[in-house]
Amino acid sequence: MYDIVIVGAGPAGASAALFAAKAGKKTLVIDSDQSITKRAWIENHYGVLEISGPDLVELGKKQASKFGAEFVQGKVTQVSEHGDGFKVQTDNNNEYEAKHVILATGLLVDLAEAIGLATKPGTEPRIKTVVQVDEQGRTSKKGIWAAGTCAGVSVHTIITAGDGAKVAINVISELNGERYVDHDVLKS
Repeated sequence: MYDIVIVGAGPAGASAALFAAKAGKKTLVIDSDQSITKRAWIENHYGVLEISGPDLVELGKKQASKFGAEFVQGKVTQVSEHGDGFKVQTDNNNEYEAKHVILATGLLVDLAEAIGLATKPGTEPRIKTVVQVDEQGRTSKKGIWAAGTCAGVSVHTIITAGDGAKVAINVISELNGERYVDHDVLKS
């Protein structure tokens, strides 16, 4: 069983995976390769002079993989309660078990609607519907979280990546039973 299964490997999903895996959580990311970031040219991402969207997505996946996050290709079709967690099913007939699920599905909320999560109107241009979340990223179903554009934050990669990190830290904190903080220091 995975501690956390993340749906989507764009900036929100890969950032969540980076923090989760670095915290020692067994982390799986299921990606359908539909990130809008793959069509972007980015010159407004802090710490990066300029980068193509596809390169940013690949860099994020490499960072998370470095700490043990696993990535698989597939489109999640259902998330259902199973034992003490969830069963996550994909279109290629794979099933995964997780204690927590983070949706980082970008513009897409069809999975959230299929799961029965509460949604609300979006506020960003061209974003009609988003998943309703609290300040920590919790959805209307305990153990299912949402991060990034699908959770109503701005479509900018720096913001969705930060939201993915925030939600992951909140999930890690819940798993640990205490507030989690990840700070590295310079090596001399």
